[in-house]
Amino acid sequence: MTQAPVLDARSLCKRYPGVTAVDGVSFTVDEGRCFGLLGPNGAGKTTTVEMMEGLMAPSSGEVCYRGAPLGRRFQEEVGIQFQSTALQDFLTVRETLHLFQRLYQHTADLDQVIEVCALSELLARDNRKLSGGQRQRLLLAIALLNNPQVLFLDEPTTGLDPQSRRNFWGLIERIKRDNKTIVMTTHYMEEAYRLCDEIIIMDHGRIIAQGSPAELLAAHFDDTILQLPAADFTVSPEDLPFAVLQGDRCVEISTQDVDAAIRRLVQLGVSLQHLQIRPRTLDDLFLELTGRELRA
Repeated sequence: MTQAPVLDARSLCKRYPGVTAVDGVSFTVDEGRCFGLLGPNGAGKTTTVEMMEGLMAPSSGEVCYRGAPLGRRFQEEVGIQFQSTALQDFLTVRETLHLFQRLYQHTADLDQVIEVCALSELLARDNRKLSGGQRQRLLLAIALLNNPQVLFLDEPTTGLDPQSRRNFWGLIERIKRDNKTIVMTTHYMEEAYRLCDEIIIMDHGRIIAQGSPAELLAAHFDDTILQLPAADFTVSPEDLPFAVLQGDRCVEISTQDVDAAIRRLVQLGVSLQHLQIRPRTLDDLFLELTGRELRA
């Protein structure tokens, strides 16, 4: 007998007067996987996640948890870290954890949650005095207090500095090793590439790509990117038999033959002192699929 997926979104739609925010979205999330939803602003990913969380009723379609409609079992086994959560002023981290822990009938070991989220040295600190990274670790701990089987993370590292973001990634990877299922939204492509086993990219309420990050990159690209400062690119793009994207500060050359591209640049007298060579990334895929125009 085939085991039902942990989460199953079936033809989800969400309509408002004059607007279809989500338009027939279907996908499944398997046990122990980290599943990412990506998309530009207004793509419908947050609305999709809120329907998956049971916080918003779909206009049509349904979400199932382990083969059954969302219900009491799902509510007891889900943890959610919202993008923005208000914490009670004048409470310490320890008091906040105890406050939220008392909301659940079944809870995780509090000492273990504190250790996993690296909060031991912050327990006596007032919530108002937490840095951005410390606050996100506390919110993650709150989401883990009921020992959830499924964890939703909505833009969990928005606004964090690079060091705090990478530390937070380490926490998520540790949680993944406990075989918990994670559903996350993020605008950081590097974050999605590192953490997610599978992603969907949404635009205009629909899924436009789905697969593992590596599979999607292999399916859409077979080239390598050479980057040069614009000041060093002293020739015309017509002089190169490769695709050239010129920006104000950087020039990118797309090629399937790096050696040939470098030889041609040398022949043309282009300085390669600041040349950088990189593979295609999820940023490239995201821009190719959703465009480069600014979204509101």
